[in-house]
Amino acid sequence: MKRRIIQIDKEKCNGCGACADARHEGAIGMVDGKAQLLRDDYCDGLGDCLPACPTGAITFIEREAAAYDEAAVEKHMAQKKAVKNTALSPCACPGQQAKKINHSFSPAPAAETEGRLQSHLSQWPVQIKLAPVNAPYFTNANLLIAADCTAYAYAGFHKDFMKNKVTLIGCPKLDEGNYADKLTDIIAENEIKSVTVVRMEVPCCGGLEHAVKTALMQSGKFIPWQVVTISTDGQILE
Repeated sequence: MKRRIIQIDKEKCNGCGACADARHEGAIGMVDGKAQLLRDDYCDGLGDCLPACPTGAITFIEREAAAYDEAAVEKHMAQKKAVKNTALSPCACPGQQAKKINHSFSPAPAAETEGRLQSHLSQWPVQIKLAPVNAPYFTNANLLIAADCTAYAYAGFHKDFMKNKVTLIGCPKLDEGNYADKLTDIIAENEIKSVTVVRMEVPCCGGLEHAVKTALMQSGKFIPWQVVTISTDGQILE
């Protein structure tokens, strides 16, 4: 059948992931750092994603396409939620096992006196995609959500940003899908005290900031939050 459906211009797409966050049907995913319509029958043609796109990469066209299939969408979204919420099995990668990290054995002043930098990582895993929704270390946590490049660009990242925080990192340009739903669950189901977003100045990092904003709104909680932007030469931008 011929119907109205979205079209994505990959040349205009900056990989921010905002459109994927906006699509409650899961019709858009991030593939190789670019937005992509996953299946025609996931798109209802209403255009919820259009206002979210900062570069105008999404438009409507009329073409032959499968009809919108609400049952297929519900199954697709249920599968995504099941994967996200599935607990680690005994055969899962040991590197995904959630744990709290205690650095009390190496006091920071002593380490710094000896010329060694002190790690301020307080938990594992740190990747947003791998982090559990519920973990003891989220209780009364100050949450740091950072683009993974920021720790390489900004020299004092551990001391200035990670200290006394639970750290989650990701890259909206390289990771498939979006972070908004996962972050919504983490914020909604735990007692989070504050949220700090650290992003790079590049446009694609806007996807991370957008995901956090969406998660805070969807959680229904009022939590203090701030955004810090790092330049590509390692400076904090005002």
